[in-house]
Amino acid sequence: MNAWTRFRPSLADRLGYARRILQAEAGTLQLVAGRLDDSFLEVVDRLAACRGRIGVTGIGKSGDVAQKIVGTLNSTGTRAYLLDPIRAMHGDLGMIHPEDAILILSHSGASEELVKLLPSLKRLAGTLLGITSQNDSPLCHAVEAAIVYGPILEACPLSLAPSSSTTVMLALGDAIAFVLSAMRGFSAEDFAQFHPSGSLGRNLASVTQFMRRGSELRIASADETVREVFARVRHVGRRTGAIMLTDDQGRLCGLFTDSDLARLLENRNDAALDRPIREVMTQHPLTVSVHTKMADAIELMKQRKFSELPIVDASGAPVGLLDITDVLGLTPNFATTTEPKSLRRSA
Repeated sequence: MNAWTRFRPSLADRLGYARRILQAEAGTLQLVAGRLDDSFLEVVDRLAACRGRIGVTGIGKSGDVAQKIVGTLNSTGTRAYLLDPIRAMHGDLGMIHPEDAILILSHSGASEELVKLLPSLKRLAGTLLGITSQNDSPLCHAVEAAIVYGPILEACPLSLAPSSSTTVMLALGDAIAFVLSAMRGFSAEDFAQFHPSGSLGRNLASVTQFMRRGSELRIASADETVREVFARVRHVGRRTGAIMLTDDQGRLCGLFTDSDLARLLENRNDAALDRPIREVMTQHPLTVSVHTKMADAIELMKQRKFSELPIVDASGAPVGLLDITDVLGLTPNFATTTEPKSLRRSA
């Protein structure tokens, strides 16, 4: 029976114990941050100079951390892959290219499986790098550069289970990935290209990736009559209730919706049907440019409670439309915070 099994703390004691674990790991990160030196920069510079991909490998919990580091590298503009040491010894070494750099994670720097793998990695890869706590270890002797974070205490009550050490490796992986992305000038737009799905990717994406376009749009001249517009303009694809109206230069000058038509009929204003639609359209509707991010467009529709939002190019010509029926599926609680209505004149 270990110490934890014998210790039956109250709820308050357990919460305090959990807090001490988090504080211990946070303290270890502060300690390691203070130890960072030029070896970190050497590792980063060699990774930045890598002309191939970055393979990340580790055994056990270090392997789990390696997988997360690979994901962070890929999503921030650095091509990477996970190299499982066991599978590598049985054929996966074939994925390594001579221009690749291999980043090896090992707290002890002496894991048996990795030590056996080192000669093959050295022969096949262009660069070997490491992250470890031990300066005088087989790993450090085999690699060209290593981040040695030094001795630390595990937060595990038995000081056995990897805890503080894996937290340190994870944080160092983040530091490497983000420094590399900063060196490359990686932007939010670049990030969005790698995250086309999910709310994060949608919010960072531009409206051009989600707007209706081409044959899905209803566009007409503001000089035509209401009757002519509705007789001529046909709709293809997703349903939208908005007709975008243009001047003689092809620039957006107004908007007319099915709701506007219904009001004319309800008010028995039949004469307006044979008058130019510019007389009854919403003039100078609020628009956004093709460079607007989805997050900003969605927020604008929520605040102004618009059903449709036209997108225009640099000349003011309509090139797209965001419709509330599309936006409803892109953001949670949109329906509960927005009461759709036709787009009206901007302030």
